[in-house]
Amino acid sequence: MGPTASGKTAVALELAARYPVEIISVDSAQVFRGMDIGTAKPTAAEGASAPHHLIDIIDPTESYSAAQFRADALRLMQEIAGRGRLPLLVGGTMLYFKALREGLSDLPQADAAVRAAIEAEARERGWPALHAELARIDPPLAARFKPNDAQRIQRALEVFRITGKPLSALQGSRVAAQAQFRFVPAALVPSERAALHRRIELRFDTMLAAGLVEELAALRRKHALDPGLPSMRCVGYRQAWEHLEGAYDRATLRDRGIYATRQLAKRQLTWLRAMPEPRVFDCLAPDVDSQVLCHLAEQLAG
Repeated sequence: MGPTASGKTAVALELAARYPVEIISVDSAQVFRGMDIGTAKPTAAEGASAPHHLIDIIDPTESYSAAQFRADALRLMQEIAGRGRLPLLVGGTMLYFKALREGLSDLPQADAAVRAAIEAEARERGWPALHAELARIDPPLAARFKPNDAQRIQRALEVFRITGKPLSALQGSRVAAQAQFRFVPAALVPSERAALHRRIELRFDTMLAAGLVEELAALRRKHALDPGLPSMRCVGYRQAWEHLEGAYDRATLRDRGIYATRQLAKRQLTWLRAMPEPRVFDCLAPDVDSQVLCHLAEQLAG
């Protein structure tokens, strides 16, 4: 695990060259089909080095939750272990790692009709008005959300309308995590934040040169997309969408995309600091691959 641009894929491929692993993507953006450039999916050559799972599993018009990830990951881990291989979980969506290890609150599944009704209200009244409604229903939760945090406000209202109970009251009830696997967490963390920022800048420039904007334009022609979808809120795609809508020029797209990616990395590092006992490796070290390999060898021998 680690922030964006920390070199997780490279280390995973080194592990795949030494051990019989199958890789499970822990990335909330790589699940979307057709969103290849902006999510930095493995190339065809990289994908051929080891089986990869939970990549390209839904269209960008659909959504995918932490609960779905947990169920899919646990199933895949059992199947991979049953084949005599090692499940290797790789990614930067820290909520997914947390859900996998600690379980999830016992909350209702999404209800398409309820969500559609909330979205219709948001179009008519605006998300700040729905945030005010949430503040009356669940003040502690609403205080943690910004008035335009559409995804979280929608889910909180959806849960209340399905159950009649505030989301904050239900979040304390957790489904117990399944403990049939021993996790060996390894975190790639930069010793110098500025160096990670330089990597992020280079990476975003590479994405633009590879056709990020053109990829999004093709997706908009193929699917009925809107900027409120989870797929279109992904870093890079959100800024590319605004650029295609004429909100700003390509130079501003670049600046905003790099800034948004840096903010994402900052949030990922905050999550990592709260994770239980990961072994931390400097992702900038020239021998980081060897360090992780040695760590895994020690764990497997122990």
